[in-house]
Amino acid sequence: LHTEQRQAEPTNRLCGFHYLPCIQLCCRLSITYAYSVRQWLTRIKCSPEEDAQLERQHFWKVINAFKYYRIHVHERVNRAERQFRCLPDHHQQLLTNFLPNLNKIRYCVDRNQEVLQAIVHNCLHMFENMEYGQDGDPRKVRPSSTFDMDKLKSTIKQFVRDWSEAGKAERDSCYKPIIEEIQRLFPPDQCDVSQVRVLVPGSGLGRLAWEIAHLGYSCQGNEWSFFMLFSSNFVLNRCDKENALTLYPWIHQFSNNKMSSDQTRPVSFPDVNPQSLPEDSDFSMVAGDFQEVYSDPEMWDCVATCFFIDTAHNVLDYIETIWNILKPGGVWINMGPLLYHYENMANELSIELSYEEIKAVILKYGFVLELERESVPSTYTENDRSMLKYLYDCVFFIIRKPAEQLINGDQTPKDGQTEDSLQKGSST
Repeated sequence: LHTEQRQAEPTNRLCGFHYLPCIQLCCRLSITYAYSVRQWLTRIKCSPEEDAQLERQHFWKVINAFKYYRIHVHERVNRAERQFRCLPDHHQQLLTNFLPNLNKIRYCVDRNQEVLQAIVHNCLHMFENMEYGQDGDPRKVRPSSTFDMDKLKSTIKQFVRDWSEAGKAERDSCYKPIIEEIQRLFPPDQCDVSQVRVLVPGSGLGRLAWEIAHLGYSCQGNEWSFFMLFSSNFVLNRCDKENALTLYPWIHQFSNNKMSSDQTRPVSFPDVNPQSLPEDSDFSMVAGDFQEVYSDPEMWDCVATCFFIDTAHNVLDYIETIWNILKPGGVWINMGPLLYHYENMANELSIELSYEEIKAVILKYGFVLELERESVPSTYTENDRSMLKYLYDCVFFIIRKPAEQLINGDQTPKDGQTEDSLQKGSST
């Protein structure tokens, strides 16, 4: 699916995490926490005590997944060794490098675990307005689910996409068009960009939001996954040197390798110093469910979504939220496919719409389509040396909330008004 430095003194800009509704920006980049895991998992109302307990359990479950990583991957490597030793002796003798390669993978697993351990170190205090206490014996590691381990492996690959030189081509294909349009729509030579408020929902490890803030715009990232939040806190707050740390993101891929060394090749991060933002930067991160966190109307000049809208249970909720939070005249810039995350997941609401249907709803809300490209190729956490690659044929669009809205908040087309009449200046 679309899915890890050492602490420095706060002489540069840091990124702190805290809990809504109190967003506080100071010399640190503040990250606010604002969602209930109970609501996120089930959308069922529960008492504040139950809500807090479920939230705490989920927090510690994710921390445990980070700690369980070494055990989990070593089990996979050990299985490969057992299967090798089941081969006839004359076959084993033909594969003289097989066991040495497995030992290289084991070494890489241990190096990855060191980084993951650093990520969860001090996670108890990463949110400035939320504490989770202790969870029994901190040395005890419990088995994690396959689902959680897959999420963690995806998070490791996210470091390649967001914070390595190896991910530059991928970032250029999907982040760069968004950034260029923000600069075109809010040109630095014609407006005070520090007063232009940009929201990046589904910000992952924060690179897109960081790049926008680095250009001087007031930018806030939003993310709900603890896997991503722990990791973004680490890279934004604990990294102050370029390429100081190393991960081995491809060691979990035992198939489609052209060379054995491809599986164990290292990736250094971060490719830039995340703390190199200008001193007057207005950059923040908010943890929580996008729909629940952002309810204040007409607060944002721009909402930038990248590989995000298909993470919704019901994408119409996202459209409605974006309409509500944009200022009149504000713009929504989107880039991504429609790989619905909850499709085929038992007991999860999932409404899978075509782009045609989504576009029709967007126009019915009253948005004006200013630019549209229906076939923009892009990858996501791609292993560029793999024999199997996925290429997304993405949609890129810019839509604007009219400065003068329809009467009484009714955004549906009036009699005789077609959806096409709401669409202007689109280009494919």
